[in-house]
Amino acid sequence: MPVDTRLTYEDYCLLPSDGKRYEIIDGELYVTPSPQFAHQISVTRMTRYLSAFVEDNQLGLVFVAPFDVVFSRFDVVEPDILYVSKARSEVLTRKNVQGAPDLVIEVVSESTAKIDRTIKLKLYARFGVLEYWIFDPNGPSAKIYRRQHGALELVATLGPNDSFTTPLLPGFSLPLKKLVE
Repeated sequence: MPVDTRLTYEDYCLLPSDGKRYEIIDGELYVTPSPQFAHQISVTRMTRYLSAFVEDNQLGLVFVAPFDVVFSRFDVVEPDILYVSKARSEVLTRKNVQGAPDLVIEVVSESTAKIDRTIKLKLYARFGVLEYWIFDPNGPSAKIYRRQHGALELVATLGPNDSFTTPLLPGFSLPLKKLVE
């Protein structure tokens, strides 16, 4: 009988706390260095705007990394930002998120761009994330994927003069420029 050598959530919990981001996708370990300036500015600003809107409208909760999202025993990630609506709050535990958030946001950097645009897109689609934003502060630009027909499909490509909007958060609008100025 073959031995399963994929890493698990239990293995993940044993990894060091050394400033690097560790994630396990399909049992494979991904390690990225801590983010740089442009990434952190964008994550901080996006979190501030998104959190204020969600809290003011009592829609759910917004979290920023590091906060584990456990999709399965072999799939554990730390999205830059995630939103869980009140309707899906059963996925929240004191320790982590157990299942799909409504919205996941990744801010790409040199070390994460390929993983964010390919591997994580497939992962989030497979496990039922409703919407996925990939933001590139260097444009600034973004891609919005939304669950349609049982998959995450590209619904918008945003440029510097565009704004994030979503049917998940009616009335929310965040100009990309505000994330990098």
